[in-house]
Amino acid sequence: MLELISFLLHGIQPLLVPICFVVAWTVTILVVWSLCAAARDSVTTAKLMHQIPCTGCQFFTDNYRLKCTVRPSIANTEEAIDCSDYQPKTNPYLY
Repeated sequence: MLELISFLLHGIQPLLVPICFVVAWTVTILVVWSLCAAARDSVTTAKLMHQIPCTGCQFFTDNYRLKCTVRPSIANTEEAIDCSDYQPKTNPYLY
């Protein structure tokens, strides 16, 4: 039994270096690809979040309990992007 294991190890030994090389580069490429995908998804989400107009609306209260006096359920969410009640602040010192 010991001779069989020794024979298999000596037979596989020349292949270990190329196999480890390919596996190491595959793992490296997958990590870089995953980081690029995460960065791309983050940029997409950030662009979507920057379209939410709530902070520039006169009905936005900036209070965590009541964010919007007209539509509090959709304030600061993606549903508020095309809000029909949006009114831009005319004088930011009054709000």
